[in-house]
Amino acid sequence: MILYIHGFKSCGKGNKSDALRRYFGEKKILAPNLPVSPKEAIDFLSNMINQNDIELIVGSSLGGFYAIYLAEKFDKKAVLINPSLKPYITLYPYIGKNSKFCDGMEFFWKEEYIKELINLKVDKVNLSRYLVLLHSKDEILNYQETLNFFIGAKVVVEYGGNHRFENIEDYLCMIDRFRY
Repeated sequence: MILYIHGFKSCGKGNKSDALRRYFGEKKILAPNLPVSPKEAIDFLSNMINQNDIELIVGSSLGGFYAIYLAEKFDKKAVLINPSLKPYITLYPYIGKNSKFCDGMEFFWKEEYIKELINLKVDKVNLSRYLVLLHSKDEILNYQETLNFFIGAKVVVEYGGNHRFENIEDYLCMIDRFRY
C-alpha cells in the first residue's frame, strides 16, 4: 500500500493522488485529508502507518517534509515531489486565515504550528530510501536547495514545470520500480 501525503492548503484528493489511484489501483492508495496542526498530522499519519501495510510514502511539498520525518522514523522508502525542506520558514507568512485549494474551506495557520514544524526537522537522512522529483521552475521552493540536500539520493530534475508537478503521470512507472 502507498501513503500519499498532500501539501499545505491541499487535500488528499487531487491530481497527484488521482493519478496514483489510476496507476496503482484505488485500494492501493491511502490519501487522507490531514489535520492542520503538524503535530496532529504526524500523529495521524503515524497511526495510519502502524495500522496499514505501507510499503511506500509519497509526499508533495509540505507532505514531502512530513514524508522525510516518517520515512526515517519507520524505515520506509519515500518519493518526494518538490518537497519543502524548511516549511517553518516558507509557511511563516501564512500565519492567519487561509483557504484550501481543493474545497475553499477556511482554516487558521497558527504561530505554534511553526514551532511544531521545527520539532519535526530531520537533519540527516538515509539517502538510499529516497526518490526525489523536482521541477526547476517551482515558483514556491528553490529546487537547488533540495538538490544539494539530497546529493547521493535518486534525484530527477525536470527543467521547467511548476510547484504543482502537474505531469506526475510521466513518473508513475519510475515510482513503481522504486518501491522494490
